[in-house]
Amino acid sequence: MRKSEAKRLIDEAYEAWNAEEWLTAAGLLEQVLAHYPDEKRSAVWWYDAALAHKFLRNWAKAYELGREAAARAPRGEGDPAYWNLGIAATVQRDWATARAAWTGFGIELPDGEGEIRGRFGPACVRLDTGGEREVVWIDRLCPTRGRVMNVPVTGGRRFGEIVVHDGEPKGHRVVDGHEFPVFDELLLFEASDLPTLTVTVNAGEAADLDALITLFVEQNYGAEPASSLNVLCACCSEGTHEQERTVHAGAQSVSLAAPEPEARRLLDEWAGEALPGRSWSGLEPVA
Repeated sequence: MRKSEAKRLIDEAYEAWNAEEWLTAAGLLEQVLAHYPDEKRSAVWWYDAALAHKFLRNWAKAYELGREAAARAPRGEGDPAYWNLGIAATVQRDWATARAAWTGFGIELPDGEGEIRGRFGPACVRLDTGGEREVVWIDRLCPTRGRVMNVPVTGGRRFGEIVVHDGEPKGHRVVDGHEFPVFDELLLFEASDLPTLTVTVNAGEAADLDALITLFVEQNYGAEPASSLNVLCACCSEGTHEQERTVHAGAQSVSLAAPEPEARRLLDEWAGEALPGRSWSGLEPVA
């Protein structure tokens, strides 16, 4: 391929890129890279081709091209080629490559081999399942995976599932003066076997509801009162939102994540503590 032909294809690739025609853009870049893998601009072309496949959720190609991009990127300087490779390698469950990518980016990982199960702190993820969007809290296990710590109200989503999220925050939540990023979900990595249930509880005081939540959390289950949910428009959700805990007393629906027999046992334990105003009814599974 002549360099003049390569230049024409590169120009066409970025025209397609600007039109968000990711498959066309990646294909044209790959044509050029087959002949010019190590030109001065090749590292950028490898990166963009991998990124286009990331946008397409074609993780095998994002992984393949991402390895080439990272091989041409400086280590320890926060180069995004390593971050995108880390995501793609995680999705492919190639833990050795994922570990090498994160350390190449400049992130310190817990010692060991295989799957990364670290403590990277709390963050939020915007779940997206067929157009429904819900922001939930996660406990980050690695730079791109987190365990869902809320009981989602979005159909088909569950407490305890592990999701892969993007690296660029799309919004922030501020709690008690501390700011936490909101990432977009890329995919469901590991499902949870804990069913979602709903129950109507009556709590004489807010402290009674807190006691119920604590009872479930101590057993590694989840409890989410309706009064704790906030509805935001898309614009506000992707901005910086100060979040206050709003758990109220009185009768309300609570979403639970627990096996039904365990949920009944814990609800009976909570209601049977001889404190006035505590009761529950109508425990039902959520389809």
